Amino acid sequence: MLKNLIAKAGVKAAMNPIADDMKRVDAMIHTSLGSGIHRVAEVADYITSSGGKRMRPALVLLISKALGYKGDQDVFLGAVIEILHTATLMHDDVVDDSPMRRGRPTANEKWDNPTAVLVGDFLYTRAFQMMVSTGNLRAMAEIAAAANRLSEGEVLQMDNAHDPSLSKERYYEVIERKTACLFKCAAQIACSIANPPEEQEKALCDYALRLGYAFQIVDDILDYAGDAATTGKNLGADLEEGKVTLPLIYAMQRASDSDRALIEEAIRKGHGDFDRISAIVRDTGALEAARETTREEAARGIEALKAIPASRYRDALELIINYTVERNK
Repeated sequence: MLKNLIAKAGVKAAMNPIADDMKRVDAMIHTSLGSGIHRVAEVADYITSSGGKRMRPALVLLISKALGYKGDQDVFLGAVIEILHTATLMHDDVVDDSPMRRGRPTANEKWDNPTAVLVGDFLYTRAFQMMVSTGNLRAMAEIAAAANRLSEGEVLQMDNAHDPSLSKERYYEVIERKTACLFKCAAQIACSIANPPEEQEKALCDYALRLGYAFQIVDDILDYAGDAATTGKNLGADLEEGKVTLPLIYAMQRASDSDRALIEEAIRKGHGDFDRISAIVRDTGALEAARETTREEAARGIEALKAIPASRYRDALELIINYTVERNK
């Protein structure tokens, strides 16, 4: 409970220095997704008004300001990266056949798969239209590369599904592509407008990758230890899809032969006794081991932040990574 309170206080404090700019990001997202096609506008408004942590635009704002940037392109780029991220979520929900996200029906559940795919395409292309309007070729290149890598990550994850021999190293290859690369992209596009020295940009990209790793690992922890009402997601979805995540990897390393065989069979078949497997994951200490891995990533990220000058924005970046480690949704 104390950790949860600390996490909530941490993210609130982290957002304080950019609260007004985050409101501007939300307003820009809303105005940028207008369409003369009613269904497109309806679905886009539904999906972008569903809340979310807005971590990626927050990174763009905090990093650019920590580097001394004074313009307003950070707000615009924050909106772009959030629209792109939302597009990936819509497509992921179709691929995973997910009925719920952020505590309410996904677009594919509320409408249908074709609508969700096509409106996801609309969000993708609108993000790139916005990027073109900036004339920032470096930012365009980074966002295009990240979008490409995200697609690779989803395919790699599908290729690795139902394989209980998946190693921690291969798991990291997936989460770098499907999650962490967009966090790194947020750092890169912030640097594209703030122009820091090379060593500072390298350190900030390392920080963002560590944050992305921690964020995804916690998501995977919550699939076994979370509460559906709190997380807004269906628990056990990863196991049903045959996804081997870090908690399962650690559980299989620590479990008895019979329990390991039970987990391996569930992974191969894509279903199993979720309650029993969740108990194994908890009883083996796999959840705490995974959480400790996120703390190690956070420590490396915080160390990387020392490359930039002390400021309230650097403090906020440290608070965000600490919040990520302890969050429960």
